Amino acid sequence: METSNYSTSEKFHQLQEQLRKIWHSVDIFDQDDYDILIIPSFSIDQRVGKKVTGFLHYEERLLFSLIRLRNPHTRLIYVTAQPLSPIIIDYYLQLLPGIPFSHARDRLLLLTTYDGSFRPLTEKILERPRLVERIRHALRSDKSYMICFNSTHLEQELSVKLGIPLLAASPDLLYWGSKSGSRDIFAECQLPHPDGSQLVNNVDDLIIAAEKLWQRQPELQRMVVKLNEGFSGEGNAILNLKPIQNAAPTERITALKQQLEHLSFQANGETWGNFSSRIPELGAIVEAFIEGEEKRSPSVQGYISPTQEVHILSTHDQILGGPDGQIYLGCRFPADAAYRLQLQELGLKVGQVLAKKGAMERYGVDFIAVKHKNQWELQAIEINLRKGGTTHPFMALKFLTNGTYDDETGLFYSQDGRPKSYIATDNLQKPSYRGLLPNDLMDIIAKYRLHFDSSTRTGNVFHLMGSLSEYGKLGLTSIGNSLEEAEAIYHQVEEVLDKETQPLVGASPLNFASSLPISWMEG
Repeated sequence: METSNYSTSEKFHQLQEQLRKIWHSVDIFDQDDYDILIIPSFSIDQRVGKKVTGFLHYEERLLFSLIRLRNPHTRLIYVTAQPLSPIIIDYYLQLLPGIPFSHARDRLLLLTTYDGSFRPLTEKILERPRLVERIRHALRSDKSYMICFNSTHLEQELSVKLGIPLLAASPDLLYWGSKSGSRDIFAECQLPHPDGSQLVNNVDDLIIAAEKLWQRQPELQRMVVKLNEGFSGEGNAILNLKPIQNAAPTERITALKQQLEHLSFQANGETWGNFSSRIPELGAIVEAFIEGEEKRSPSVQGYISPTQEVHILSTHDQILGGPDGQIYLGCRFPADAAYRLQLQELGLKVGQVLAKKGAMERYGVDFIAVKHKNQWELQAIEINLRKGGTTHPFMALKFLTNGTYDDETGLFYSQDGRPKSYIATDNLQKPSYRGLLPNDLMDIIAKYRLHFDSSTRTGNVFHLMGSLSEYGKLGLTSIGNSLEEAEAIYHQVEEVLDKETQPLVGASPLNFASSLPISWMEG
């Protein structure tokens, strides 16, 4: 068994070396003749996935990749767990500028496993050898590469079976995208980050780590307990110290043990019994909770080429929700001018360290920004060695406008020189939207002209359309020439959908944008 695993790993790294030999720029594959295999598998702990509404439809978030078919020589294979509605595919293909619809459609192969279980898509593919063979025969082995949401040993195995390289970080580097690995990178880069613990693998050690942190910072009001692997904040819990703040030093271990049973969880329906049972498997850390009256959650997204060149792609202000504001709901681009250049600088440091460790493709770094005396102080929180919630909106903007990101300003400019902004969400969700079919949404888009206008390069790009009927949940990116315009475009969509669906009186919808502070649109 060890020999087989070693051979798979060696073959995988040999395939990735092919990327390094042909790579010249971040856009080389848009300028040449390649087959692209898209595997939008969320290869994560599926117990986390089950807690995300419409989780199986998140495979649709990478459908922006269909815009790559604008290159008349590109061929693309997109695999999903369940079949995609034809009208959803038609929607993305009609976004292609200057390419006949039939020409693009002929270069797209859609495949499915017809398996709606809560297991990683890549695992489902590997269980179907005939499907693997069909994919392999459809690809030109010397002119193909594979893209995924996140890279694990499942994606590594599929890459080797198909004989094509995976454009992603090696699974051997997964640790650096974990909570504890992120803290190690921040320390190496000398980035400011919250005081916290090393990785622990049982509850007793977690309590000891929490008590030591409390000793170092006796003024702490709250701590964050994090499973070492998580998705969109679902693996985080808040430990409130206020009820036990008067505990004597000799009683703190007992008090913390009791208080752990009253953690505030970000995931709906989570319990201490279930959370603690995963600590031996995943590991956990404890960190100081960053307090502040005015607090934001910006992030930076970077790209590491196969030749270890590091580029900053974007900065965002993330929009968070949940009981303690740690669940990702959406984002604004660009991040506030007060700190976006600093985000770039810190993100570049992280990317350079990751590149030296052998990482490639996208990475993200999340921060907490707290305002003190008119100055924003940044604390690094975690690294994501995968595509994230800010990936698909930015790439949709890039592909649709053919614009460029300017490092000097942190702004994105379309070809006509106009700066572009957007607000994006995966969580426009209301009970009244349930029952809307993708065809119904297309009718509404056409009736109210909610589409993306290629002449002005403003408007909306919709995603997660497959989850609309069952869950009343939709994703969209609203693009404008300013954040104010993007905000107005977003609200128009919400107002139109409310009007067309006539929500029931007394419903309590999840309103994503109406409560956002207007100050976030400045800069």
